[in-house]
Amino acid sequence: MVFNYDVIVVGAGHAGCEAAAAAANLGAKTCLITMDMNKIAQMSCNPAIGGIAKGQIVREIDALGGYTGIVTDRCSLQFRMLNMSKGPAVWSPRAQCDRAKFIWTWREILENTPNLNIWQDQVRGLIVENGEATGVTTYYGAEFKAKCVIITAGTFLNGLMHIGRVKIPGGRCAEAAALELTESITAHGVKSGRMKTGTPVRIDKRSVDFSLMERQDGDHDFHKFSYMPIEHTAVSQRNNLPCWITYTNKDVHTTLKSGLADSPLYNGQIQSIGPRYCPSIETKLHTFPDKDEHMLFLEPEGETTNEMYLNGFSSSLPLDIQLSALRQIPAFRNLQIYRPGYAIEYDFFDPTLLTHSLESKVVKNLFFAGQVNGTTGYEEAAGQGIVAGINAAINASAGDTQPSRFTLGRNEAYIGVLIDDLVTKGVDEPYRMFTSRAEYRILLRQDDADMRLTERSFNIGLATADRYQLMKDKKSKVKELIDFISDFSLKPTLINPALDSLGTTPLRHGCKLQELLGRPQVSISNIMPHIEPFRKRAEEIIGTDTRRDEIIEAAEIQVKYKGYIVREQQMADKMLRLESIKIKGKFDYPNMTQISIEARQKLNAIQPETLAQASRIPGVSPSDINTMLILMGR
Repeated sequence: MVFNYDVIVVGAGHAGCEAAAAAANLGAKTCLITMDMNKIAQMSCNPAIGGIAKGQIVREIDALGGYTGIVTDRCSLQFRMLNMSKGPAVWSPRAQCDRAKFIWTWREILENTPNLNIWQDQVRGLIVENGEATGVTTYYGAEFKAKCVIITAGTFLNGLMHIGRVKIPGGRCAEAAALELTESITAHGVKSGRMKTGTPVRIDKRSVDFSLMERQDGDHDFHKFSYMPIEHTAVSQRNNLPCWITYTNKDVHTTLKSGLADSPLYNGQIQSIGPRYCPSIETKLHTFPDKDEHMLFLEPEGETTNEMYLNGFSSSLPLDIQLSALRQIPAFRNLQIYRPGYAIEYDFFDPTLLTHSLESKVVKNLFFAGQVNGTTGYEEAAGQGIVAGINAAINASAGDTQPSRFTLGRNEAYIGVLIDDLVTKGVDEPYRMFTSRAEYRILLRQDDADMRLTERSFNIGLATADRYQLMKDKKSKVKELIDFISDFSLKPTLINPALDSLGTTPLRHGCKLQELLGRPQVSISNIMPHIEPFRKRAEEIIGTDTRRDEIIEAAEIQVKYKGYIVREQQMADKMLRLESIKIKGKFDYPNMTQISIEARQKLNAIQPETLAQASRIPGVSPSDINTMLILMGR
């Protein structure tokens, strides 16, 4: 039987869900194909969303009109804003979530999205006609024809799980691997490779002695993920289940080392590369041989379940070694587990063969998003998914005309940094986003993703009018607050008693309120009660808006860090001039004797769109770029 759609999305993980929702909300008739409708947006590893830089990505997805932030807020068990002791460029939201509720919340959204159908089946092969993806075939014997296909298969492509010397084909615990799809895609010239990731043991909390662990509670303030003021995601309604901290010890390490001969990572059973920044416990022992302990976080899997996740103890060691080692930790003396940790190897595709829209350079109208591009993490996957979904919908509606592309710059979003890194530099290990990867991170803060991205999304028809109006209202109120702060003058006699109580130096002469807020001890919240005109004007500006704290925080960050923001914007503007110099198709790289051999090879392989992208390719030096600029002038 043949089914006809505009867009087919293969895989309903975090990338697939965002891709399908985006395409459908842009008007494309979309089908999301998944092996198990009860595992939609499954959190295969940690039941948490966000973290360093990852939280910024989720806020960007929300600003664009995606759903990961909304679902997270609805399913949050504990919320924390990380790095609050540092500057706002690295503040990062993170939430523990109810794993089961997360799945069903996503499924409810998808099932009620217009233009979107879900089909439970396994995709067997890709249909390509005249160098263009035109559909997929499934194991049920169905054929899905489409104008665009998006592959978001996660870790399922030829997935192989390892527990000690035991090897089990599968894409996830108790779920079958996709065994033919990789070969169906690579047959058309797409290059693939192998990567490895892992997950920890799952623990029965009834067997844990929590009195021997350190309790870690969440925040109790206004922060959340979505910019939408959804009533049931209010902080007062959030469950606040604690996480717990414990440590490994010498006895644990001795037991773990006794099993290294049977570790797939060290006996040659696993050949592929794992994630550098989320290492297994056996990798930690190898990398840090002098450390006598490693921190572990015990985190809840849900509001009503006894299952807990042991963050920091990812392992593929034999089952008996894992359990024996953990029982050397005092809090785990009587430990019972639901299942051991395991490693998994899977196929990925070379992301340098993609454009910034995530469309294949090899097969037209074929898109890739998520771990199949060599990334790790739900957030990185979801960010790619929404971009792929948008561009697939654009391609599907373009007909015979040349479609425009929706891309994000490195100065616009962490999603832009992520995709540019993938398609420009490629990957030799699972890619994880960090704030340090973004050269303009003071411009890419978590507080202003809506003001950076919502208008762009609204202009293409994805962000709703309500979302766009909320952003405009917030932007206007932030500006009015900043204007007042910039213009309002203070006299020492008015403010010095308050400054003394805040532990900061009294004024010797008058100054603008803006200057005072530059002090680390002074914030809008703690100074406003002492300045009646300021308090009254803030009330007039904000009114009954429930986002009062969010608006004040956004204004304060812009005031306190104005100098840094302006300087970084100037740097970004300078780089944009190189971004405007289009070079694709203008150079015969193999015969460019004026530049290094390595540069010729890398430029020919990547085929960069702009001079700025060329400058970011490893092996292309600044002198190579200068030479290209001179040749462009000729």
